[in-house]
Amino acid sequence: MASTSPFRHVRSVSGHRIPHGCKGFLRRPSQLSSYISQWGSSSDFPAIQCRRSTVSSATQRPIVDSPLLPEYVPPQSGLLSHLPKSVTPYAELIRLDKPAGTYYLFFPCLFSTLMAASVAVPIASPLSVLGTSALFLTGAVVMRGAGCTINDLWDRNLDPQVARTRLRPIARRAITPEAAIVFTGAQLLTGLAVLLQFPTEVFWYATPSLAFVATYPLAKRVTHYPQFVLGLTFSWGAMLGFPALSVDLLANQSALIAAACLYSSNVAWTVLYDMIYAHMDIKDDAKAGIKSIALRHDKDTKTVLTTLAAVQVGLLGAAGTALGMGPVFLVGSCGGAVATLGTMIWRVKFKDVTNCWWWFVNGCWITGGAISAGLLGEYYTRLSATLSPDEPVKT
Repeated sequence: MASTSPFRHVRSVSGHRIPHGCKGFLRRPSQLSSYISQWGSSSDFPAIQCRRSTVSSATQRPIVDSPLLPEYVPPQSGLLSHLPKSVTPYAELIRLDKPAGTYYLFFPCLFSTLMAASVAVPIASPLSVLGTSALFLTGAVVMRGAGCTINDLWDRNLDPQVARTRLRPIARRAITPEAAIVFTGAQLLTGLAVLLQFPTEVFWYATPSLAFVATYPLAKRVTHYPQFVLGLTFSWGAMLGFPALSVDLLANQSALIAAACLYSSNVAWTVLYDMIYAHMDIKDDAKAGIKSIALRHDKDTKTVLTTLAAVQVGLLGAAGTALGMGPVFLVGSCGGAVATLGTMIWRVKFKDVTNCWWWFVNGCWITGGAISAGLLGEYYTRLSATLSPDEPVKT
C-alpha cells in the first residue's frame, strides 16, 4: 500500500524541493530566500526536515503557527563547523557566529577611549589607545557572551515560541539550565580578569552595569520599551574610556558632561538599532506575549527612528562640544552619523526579515565606523598639534 504521509511527495520552489505537507508556506521565491537567510544556506535547506507545529509543555502555547519548522542541523560551514561537537552548543549560546552584538557593545567603549585620548594630560599615546581598545574588545566578547547566556536562561520558556530563537541551545535542550549557570559564572570570572587589567577606577565604574545585564531579559515581560534597558546596558562603555586613560570624571567637569552626553547618545543609538532588530520577531512576539518598542510603535516606526537619530546626533555633538572638539569631529562623527542613520532609516524594510537583519548587522559598522573615524581624526589632529615638527610621535 502506498504511504499516506503528507511529507512523501515534494514540490519545487526556485529549485528547492519542498514537502507537500508544508502546503501554504513558502509560496513565493522571496519567502524561500527569507527563510534560507534565517535558517541556513540554500545548500543546507534540503537537509531541513518538515514537521507539524508542536506545543511548549512549559507554556501550553503553540511554538509557532507555521507548518514548516526546521529540525536542528549542526553548522556545516564557518567557524562553528570546525569546533568539537561538545563545544558547538556553547559557541552558539554566546553567538560566536553572530558577532554584531559584540561590536555594538564595543563601539561605545571605543568612542569614549578616543574622546578621552584627546583630552588626557598629557595626551594619550597611540600605543595606549590601541592597548586600551584591545582590552575593551576582549571584554566585549566575554561580557556579550555572558549577557546572551543570561538572556537565554531567562527566556528558556519563551524562545521555543519564536521561530528565530526556538533552536537556541537552551531552548532545544542541548544545554541544561544548570550547565548554563556554571558557564555564566566562568564567563563572569573571565570578564573580571580582563577588567582587572585596567586602572582600579574602571572596576568601580564598570561593576554597576552587571545589574542591567542580569535584569534586561525581565524588561520585555513588563514594558514595551525593553530596548531602553538594553541601551542602558550596552552603552555603559561610553563612560569607561575616560578612567581607563586616567581622566578623572569627578575632578574634570567637562569630561563628566561629555561622558554623560556620550552615554545618553549611545542609549538612543541602541534603542534605534534594536527597534529594527525587534521587527524581525514582531509577529511571534505578539503571540508569545513578549513586549517590544516595535510592537508598540509598529505604525509610526520611521518617525520614532528619526527622533532617536536626532537625539543621538545631538547628544554626540554636545559631548564633543563639552571637550572643545573641532570641525574634524563635527564633520566626521556628527555629519557621518547623520548621513548613515538617515540612509538606514530611509531604506530599511520592516516587513522584510532579511532586510532588517542586513541593516542591523551592517549599520553597526557603517554608523559606528563613521563616528569612530571622526573621533580618530580629532585625536590625531590634537596629537599632531602637541608635537614639534622634528619630534616623532611617542609610543
